[in-house]
Amino acid sequence: MSNITEYIKHLVRHYPISSFYLLIIWVLSLAPVFPETGLEDVPFIDKWTHLVMYGGTCITIWIEYLRRHQTINWKKIVLLAIIAPILMSGLLELLQAYCTGGHRSGEWLDFAANSLGVVLAAVVGIIIAHSPRIHKKLCR
Repeated sequence: MSNITEYIKHLVRHYPISSFYLLIIWVLSLAPVFPETGLEDVPFIDKWTHLVMYGGTCITIWIEYLRRHQTINWKKIVLLAIIAPILMSGLLELLQAYCTGGHRSGEWLDFAANSLGVVLAAVVGIIIAHSPRIHKKLCR
């Protein structure tokens, strides 16, 4: 258990913005009520929100990772910026469905929108990682 705690501390210390965004996703996903925004008439606004939240968070993970590392450990970045966020998304949808007392509902389309956001962020991250010019600017 101590190793997990130390690893979480390491992630928060080295990836503070990504960690903050992930915390916000957890809070928003498990909040019992969500305020009216006036955008309820926009088709699929909820799905767009999911896509942007996960896409923005995962682009941030890529950028923070690329800024900290000269050499890319592809297994690590794929795990941290693709697999883990998709698994987290699935876990949060299950928690919404079964652990929020009916205040929230888990939806397959939310999971799909979250996953699409992660995949789009991965495309951007891979492009940045393979572009020496962009990557060099990030590492300044």
